[in-house]
Amino acid sequence: MKAVVLAGGYATRMWPITKHRPKMFLPVGDGTVIDIIFEDLEADERIDEVFVSTNERFAETFETFLADAPYEKPTLSVEETAAEGEKFGVVGALAQLIEREGVEDDLVVIAGDNLLSFDVSEFVDFFESAGTPCLAAYDVGSKERARSYGLVQLDGDRVVDFQEKPDDPQSTLVSIACYAFPEETLPDFDTYLTGGNNPDEPGWFLEWLQDRGTVHAFTFDGAWFDIGTPESYLDAVSWYLDGGTFVHDDATVEDSELGANVHVMADASVVNSRLDRTVVFSDAVIRDADIRNSIVDEDTHVENLDLSNALIGAHSHLE
Repeated sequence: MKAVVLAGGYATRMWPITKHRPKMFLPVGDGTVIDIIFEDLEADERIDEVFVSTNERFAETFETFLADAPYEKPTLSVEETAAEGEKFGVVGALAQLIEREGVEDDLVVIAGDNLLSFDVSEFVDFFESAGTPCLAAYDVGSKERARSYGLVQLDGDRVVDFQEKPDDPQSTLVSIACYAFPEETLPDFDTYLTGGNNPDEPGWFLEWLQDRGTVHAFTFDGAWFDIGTPESYLDAVSWYLDGGTFVHDDATVEDSELGANVHVMADASVVNSRLDRTVVFSDAVIRDADIRNSIVDEDTHVENLDLSNALIGAHSHLE
């Protein structure tokens, strides 16, 4: 069995924080978003190779990361794009990867910006039992949120209806970016695309498959975060920290008050300040400031300011 980790997005909604780094490298606790996925895939002996699908712009970043990482399975598979407007779409990129890498096995596909509260091996167990294309589904608990995703209706664990980003959701159960495809269904990617169908959202492809055969859904409780906006990233950090703080041993915190869900990275300095629900990257300096619901990038200096809901880019100086 093969796996693909989708890491080709440009995360423009999180610029400047993600302008020069893939969003799946954003820290959550003592690891990153993508580390959690890699660890699960590394532990599952049924998966013998993991393709990391990224773009030309971030290829070198991933090469460096994988060279230093303890994982043995991941290999890089590079899309020939370097900007948002050149993207093939998720389905198009997957079809190209299947052809480029000669994939002829069952295939598990996970978005690298997914923070999952279930073990990927549980999803693989479900997929092997079902023997059909499968997706993971989660109840987002809000019809407003459901409008942004593919809506799933089930009969037991079989998908009986699928609507991509409906204007008027009838439920709150949505498909997340975690899929599995039996080997014999891989040619369906080309069939779908040559028919002029939407190459971008994988939900449209799953809806197309569901119209032609059986698709099953793995549902789970717990938590799921789609790291695509500053708010969703801070939500994920808050879930992971559970109201606590994470201060690296090499960070300096003096005469300061750290509220709930604060992460201060190595070599950062926080002096005479108050932080709440904020991530401070390495080598940042915060002095005499009050910062809430914000992300402060590396090598940044913030002094004598009261900030809320801020994205402060690397190497900035604000006072």
